[in-house]
Amino acid sequence: MPTPSSPATPFSTPSAADVGAQWAAHDPGLDTSPMELVGLLKHATGLLNRAVEPLYAGAALTAPEVDMLIPLRHATEPFIARSLAERLGLSRAGVSKTLGKLEKRGFITRTPNPADRRAALVTITEAGTRAVDDLFPRQLSIEVGLLAGLGADRARVTEALHRLVEAMESRGGHG
Repeated sequence: MPTPSSPATPFSTPSAADVGAQWAAHDPGLDTSPMELVGLLKHATGLLNRAVEPLYAGAALTAPEVDMLIPLRHATEPFIARSLAERLGLSRAGVSKTLGKLEKRGFITRTPNPADRRAALVTITEAGTRAVDDLFPRQLSIEVGLLAGLGADRARVTEALHRLVEAMESRGGHG
């Protein structure tokens, strides 16, 4: 055990195989087969988030807020929050909370739905449109750079991710 005066040893992150073996030793009946795939997905998400983070430092919106405004940006009709949650794969409560923040800051409006008083109609405002039009193309530019290394494998990766989403949705994995 290092003492305060001893040099620190660098922390190395164990591989999914190492962690899986540790869990298998601890609990031999535990199915650790998802660990590698889920670990890679989380790592890729973390890399994406870190890459776009500087873009959103001090910006009028956060990356998740832009993600929520994108479907509204070119919508020909207002959305209801439930539809937005389903489309984005998010919880209704989380979407409602984010919409409340966006409304307070003038990026969306919510109006009563004449067909269902329990659901509001959500529309992007001019301020929301301007913010998305400013931030999203710059975010895409960052993403283009991140994905450039895939080259010809990009179509295969995209197809595999579509298949993953289909499999997860068929098992009840959608919001």
